Amino acid sequence: MYAIVEISGKQFKVEKKQKLYVNRLDTAEGKKVSFENVLMINDGEKSSLGTPRVSGAQVDAKVLKHLKSDKVIVFKKKRRKGYKVKNGHRQAITEIEISDILTGVTKKASPKKKEAVKKAETKKVSPKNEKIDLSSLSVAKLKDMAKEKGITGISSMKKADLIKALS
Repeated sequence: MYAIVEISGKQFKVEKKQKLYVNRLDTAEGKKVSFENVLMINDGEKSSLGTPRVSGAQVDAKVLKHLKSDKVIVFKKKRRKGYKVKNGHRQAITEIEISDILTGVTKKASPKKKEAVKKAETKKVSPKNEKIDLSSLSVAKLKDMAKEKGITGISSMKKADLIKALS
């Protein structure tokens, strides 16, 4: 079983008990970390491809140690100008070990999200008797409303003509 997971902007193909080096994570050594940004999971027989993520999938890992990668030499030169600069760079990385690949994890919605969903539902349900301020709507919405009412010749109408026809 393997998964393709995005960790700090890079994609990795991971398996259980695999050790890999990723960009520095803000987690202490020895702590567990989980990644929900799973792009694909393959069980051997079937594979789940996310659009863009696989829902309910999660990869758990343990932070082994923080270290620096090998030195990279950065050399800049402009010929015939006497300009030479030599710098070195060592990237901060973290070694992690994949402990588990979970496929059916469900998160409970936070109370704030539940309230937002309820507010959105109440906004959608509105009585049809209520008058709508037509001047605040866009021309495209006014044309859609005119199509629903069966008004013809709306393609050449301006906003004022559409409002007059819908009133």
